[in-house]
Amino acid sequence: MLDDLDRRILRQWQADPTLSPAELAERCGMTPARVQRRQMRLMDTGAVKGVRAVIDWQALGYSVEVSLRVTLDKTVAAAFDEFLKAAREVPEVVEIQTFLGRVDVRLSVIAQDMAHYQRVYRTRVLTLPHISDIEPLMHVARIKADERLPI
Repeated sequence: MLDDLDRRILRQWQADPTLSPAELAERCGMTPARVQRRQMRLMDTGAVKGVRAVIDWQALGYSVEVSLRVTLDKTVAAAFDEFLKAAREVPEVVEIQTFLGRVDVRLSVIAQDMAHYQRVYRTRVLTLPHISDIEPLMHVARIKADERLPI
């Protein structure tokens, strides 16, 4: 269970993961040693899975994002596992989600332009195993993309 001090650390840490332990300690009203011990405990228990850099792929020249809703052929017992294994190998697939319902999987695909997307779609996505149906949804705008939790 998290206590108030853990929540205080998490709020500040997720707002700015680049803070040094001393800066984080100052913002939390704690000593750097105490903050570091709590940070390590939060990581060891899995409450914090890691600290990462968020890269703006559009700034790197990827201007197309497409969400693909995929329905798999469920008559094959290993369809999910084989599809997911193959989908992980497509570099342009930046996110994979699974669902219960009519749609089984959602893939987020990025591409430099529409020509690049068409190549990826035809040569990499459509060759993935066990696809029964696929529906592409062209990304228009990201309205909210905040991964911070309301701690």
